[in-house]
Amino acid sequence: MSVVKPGLGYTAEHEWAEAGNGAVKIGITDFAQCQLGDIVFVELPQLGQEVEAGQPIGTIESVKTVSELYSPVTGKVTKINEALLDAPELVNSDPYGEGWIALVEVDGDAADLVNRMLSADQYEANNK
Repeated sequence: MSVVKPGLGYTAEHEWAEAGNGAVKIGITDFAQCQLGDIVFVELPQLGQEVEAGQPIGTIESVKTVSELYSPVTGKVTKINEALLDAPELVNSDPYGEGWIALVEVDGDAADLVNRMLSADQYEANNK
């Protein structure tokens, strides 16, 4: 059974979002990394890139497949997890921590945007 961390927002495409200081940290869920298998490469978005909710911002490659990474929010990428360039397996070992993907600065209330997403309970119910 995969871990679903409470207090985060989730998308049907298996991304998670965490609000803080006008920005949203994003990554893929434990369920997604389990489905993908061993992650061997992460294509990160570019710093300063404008991203739109629901649109692709990169890819995640595993030994099984390549999957699109979608942004759960609209905004501007202000930070990327460069550690993933040398250690993409962090997505497997710690998807909600060291395996985060990017930080996106949003217009408006970041917490409100995250609260509009699927809750941990809703996400878990959708993926049983």
